[in-house]
Formats: sequence, structure tokens, C-alpha cells
Amino acid sequence: MTTSEFFSNIEKKSILIIGDVMLDAYLFGKVDRISPEAPVPVVSVLQRDNRPGGAANVAINIRSLGATPYLCSVIGNDDKNKLFLQLMNNHQLPVDGIIHDESRPTTTKFRIIGNNMQMLRVDEETTTQISKSKTGELFQKIQNIIQKVNIDCILFQDYDKGVISSELISETIKLAISKQIPVVVDPKQRNFYNYNNVTLFKPNLKEFREGLRENISVDNPEILAEIMRDFGKQNNIQNLMVTLSDKGLLLVSTEQSGFIHLPAHLLRISDVSGAGDTVISIAALCLAAGLSVQQMASLSNLGGGLVCQYVGVVPINKQEFFDEIERLKLLS
Repeated sequence: MTTSEFFSNIEKKSILIIGDVMLDAYLFGKVDRISPEAPVPVVSVLQRDNRPGGAANVAINIRSLGATPYLCSVIGNDDKNKLFLQLMNNHQLPVDGIIHDESRPTTTKFRIIGNNMQMLRVDEETTTQISKSKTGELFQKIQNIIQKVNIDCILFQDYDKGVISSELISETIKLAISKQIPVVVDPKQRNFYNYNNVTLFKPNLKEFREGLRENISVDNPEILAEIMRDFGKQNNIQNLMVTLSDKGLLLVSTEQSGFIHLPAHLLRISDVSGAGDTVISIAALCLAAGLSVQQMASLSNLGGGLVCQYVGVVPINKQEFFDEIERLKLLS
């Protein structure tokens, strides 16, 4: 499949995203002095910005590459929810799968950026599990979308904020298996052992260590690959892909021997925020398009590196991604 064929293919794909959404709020400014009140920098604000974050950033990545995202999540019944829904509309993202919960705030991450560097982040959130009734309401949204739309891949984007539960995971995976829809997962610690029978499981190294409660070294990829394969077999996971920051990523298939270790692309790194969202978005589209797992890993690795060149959480740029795939000859 050529690069052009790949992009034409994914334009016909629909991805169902389930996970924790949030509002990314930014204050951008310059720093040229220290506060007389405390030994902290003073940021003179030049610009404010608000962006859909978390699983909503995954949806934006999917949309940026030409496919159609369907997002299922929970937001609060507060002032922030109006801003979040407006931002969704601005990005032409459907909101049919979003439900409201008056017992929760809309998760918001405030980032203060001074001289193109993140100085501080303030989180406004609750991480308690949503109620069983809200879980049932959310699953009904998932069922309705799958009944109405030909979904090509289901993506769990778990940020441990309480939207995803073990019951929601198991019921959704049963539904996916019955419809022969691949399932990809970007996990966190709370539900780490609940994603059985999925197509792809993609933690970063920190999340993998926290999930297994082991201080796993990356110095020996063979040992790490064996740990990944054992975990995959125990949980009936077809493929595991662990991102290793500046050491690239490692891919293991439980149905095959060996592993794939891809080095990181040497790019100018400004901010790693949101890179995981981009990686899992590209991986889902690659599987939906029928690429091999090696091609999926190569394209995901590249996309994650590209977004790290920009300050703040930003989606993948389609043209830049296309040009880099061509330059590196990742597809033929």
C-alpha cells in the first residue's frame, strides 16, 4: 500500500473512541523576572487558548488524518462543559456519545507556558468512578453508535479519571468480538488487567512499570519483550506496543516469536504532552486500514515524534505526516 493509498483508505474509516475527556486550558506568556513575593518566575500573559484534551484529543487526531471519530465520554454539568462542547463543534466532532454527570466537574488541566516552556500545571478534576447508572447510559451510547455506523476500530483512551470501568470494558469488548471489530487500548493503572481479548495494548514504559508494579529496565530489549509477551499471553492480548520515550518503541505479537524495536526519530523535542494520544490514534487507523503490525508501529512511532516538536497538546499535521512517511519510505 502506497502512502497515498493509505491516506485514501483511512478517509473511509470510522473509529469509536471511549475514554476520559478534558479541557486543556493554556496561558502563554514571557518570563523576564522573578517575583518579589516568592522565588518563582512571573509570566506576563500574551495569549490564552482552550483545546479539547484527553480522549477528545484522540478524536481530533483521527479527524486530522481524514477519518471519522465517534467519541463516548462523560463531562460535568458546569460552565466548563459548555466550553468543551463548543470546542467539539469547532473541530466538527460529533457529540452524540457525550453524557453529562452533575456530580462531577468537567476535567480541566490548566497549563502555564512561559518562554515556550511549561512552568506549571493545575488540575481540576475528580477521579472517582462514575455510577453504575451512568456506566449503563454510556454503554447504551456505545451500542447505539455501533448499530448505526460501520465502526472499523474501537479505541479505549484511559486516563484513570473514572469514566472507564471493568464492566464497561468487558461489555464493550464482548460487543466488539461479536461484530469482529478490532480493539486498541491506551491503558492506565486502575484497569490495567481488565483489557482481556484486545487487538493492541499500548502503554508507555512508565505505565507498563506501574501496571506490573515492577521497575523494568530498558537496557535489555529481549528481557522487556519477554515480559511483554508473558503479560499478553496471560490476558489474551494479540499485540503489545510499549513506547520508550527517547528510546523509541517495542512491539511484541503473542502469536509470533521475536520482537520489533524501533528507535525514536531524532527531532527537535519541545513538549511530549499528547504524544501518546497521537500514537494510539495512528495505530487504530493502521489496523482499520489493514496494515501489518510492523507498518503500524513504524507510522505510530513517527507520528508520536512529530507532535513532540510543538508546545502544548496538538494533533498530528496530515501533510507533515504524509511528507515524512514519503521521505523515510515507510510505505511502498
